[in-house]
Amino acid sequence: QVQLVESGGGLVQAGGSLRLSCAASTNRFSFNVMGWYRQAPGKQRELVATITRGGITDYADSVKGRFTISRDNAKNTVYLQMNSLKPEDTAVYFCNAENLYGYWGQGTQVTVSS
Repeated sequence: QVQLVESGGGLVQAGGSLRLSCAASTNRFSFNVMGWYRQAPGKQRELVATITRGGITDYADSVKGRFTISRDNAKNTVYLQMNSLKPEDTAVYFCNAENLYGYWGQGTQVTVSS
């Protein structure tokens, strides 16, 4: 069973930065796509960014130009660098990894104060 372990969430003022990390518990499997989703209170979970094994990225319009997703295939780890954070970025951020199956992390809270 693969586990995804997220870290890096926290409280930050508007305009600040945070870096999220998500590491898979094993290197036995590789993942075609890894990504980040978020869920704010009372809202549905939404895509933030994804990255393929080859490095092709996709971003939600709301984060383009502010967030950068990257991955280390050797470590089965995906990162999300978040700059110029806004209060509307406040949410629980979930890591996702896909091969034949989909896996989710437990989520990490990001709170941006105004």
